[in-house]
Amino acid sequence: MSNPVSRRAFFVGLAVLMALSGPGLAQQSRGGQSRPAPAKPAEKEPPPAPEPPPAPYDRDLMRLSEIIGSLAFLRELCATRDAAEWPARMKALMEAEGVTPSRRDRLAGAYNRGYRGYSLTYRVCTPAATEAAGRFVAEGERLSHALASRFGG
Repeated sequence: MSNPVSRRAFFVGLAVLMALSGPGLAQQSRGGQSRPAPAKPAEKEPPPAPEPPPAPYDRDLMRLSEIIGSLAFLRELCATRDAAEWPARMKALMEAEGVTPSRRDRLAGAYNRGYRGYSLTYRVCTPAATEAAGRFVAEGERLSHALASRFGG
């Protein structure tokens, strides 16, 4: 992916692409018994924005997220020069496409599936791990080109 055109297409494809407060503490009355804290008037929160319908490229985007997760694990395992790029690419994808909390959850879930799937299989870098990573790079490149040409320009 050192070709500037394929790198640009990949990034265009990517671009297309709690603190809970506890209950009030009981207050002590003079008799030593506790009583509940007075209720606060209910504040009306605006309803959350409705979830937009899925984009026509969502399936491909989720697959790309899974591929990035797999590569994040495999490239780190095999200590390749581009190992640090894969989590950064996923972060860029999440910033570009994670427009709602549920969409961010789906993208992160796909990434984690890819990462965990290979972390359960490989403990050391093997020729099979290197081959799998190479295939994922090729598939991700094809997918990002397809996304960019169909939806990104």
